[in-house]
Amino acid sequence: MSDTNTDWPSSLDDSELDELDTYLRAHAQDGHLLLDGVHGLLSALTVGPVQVLPDEWLPEVLHDPFVDEEEGNRVLALLAKLNDSISAELDVDAYEPILGEVDTEAGPALSAAGWCEGFSRGIDLRASLWEKRLADDASLMETLGPVMALAVDEGILSAEAEFEKLTDEEYDDCLAQLPAVLAAVSQYWAEHPATEAELDALHRATETRDEPQQPPRQRSGHWVH
Repeated sequence: MSDTNTDWPSSLDDSELDELDTYLRAHAQDGHLLLDGVHGLLSALTVGPVQVLPDEWLPEVLHDPFVDEEEGNRVLALLAKLNDSISAELDVDAYEPILGEVDTEAGPALSAAGWCEGFSRGIDLRASLWEKRLADDASLMETLGPVMALAVDEGILSAEAEFEKLTDEEYDDCLAQLPAVLAAVSQYWAEHPATEAELDALHRATETRDEPQQPPRQRSGHWVH
């Protein structure tokens, strides 16, 4: 990060990321998002079609009541700061996804599994809008291509056709494209906002939405910023 951006009030430093990561790990159960997943979730909401308030996304992140009020206020402040940092970083072309780290035969490697899981859940919170546009507008699907490729590769999404695993080079290339993808998706929704009919359908879907199902796999690895 350059010196010109170190005074961002919304940026989390490494110690704050560590603090939030530690809290989430200490309270994580099977299927809960860790820090990389939370970052993916908030990234999807930031660039999505309509605003999603904390009252709606916090239950995707926090699952137990706070035992200590001071700790609770601290965690909420860190989550708010993380959320704010995404749009700030996108505005100055400095966004970096928080990724997981997994052990491989060749040593530690970055993994987008948790980030993609969170991004998928962010889309799910406004599923009716996303699904209609993805079905009707091929350009949005094409823009999301690198995210989709990573998500399929990690087993977060299932592919309709047979899908070959990404090579290491292809995987790294998709990771490198994530900042540009998010910027393009944000621009897409700014230029093609949800229509009144789509918003009406969203309102009806939100009113009747069932409780979200737990995902089939747990996030793993450490956050890497």
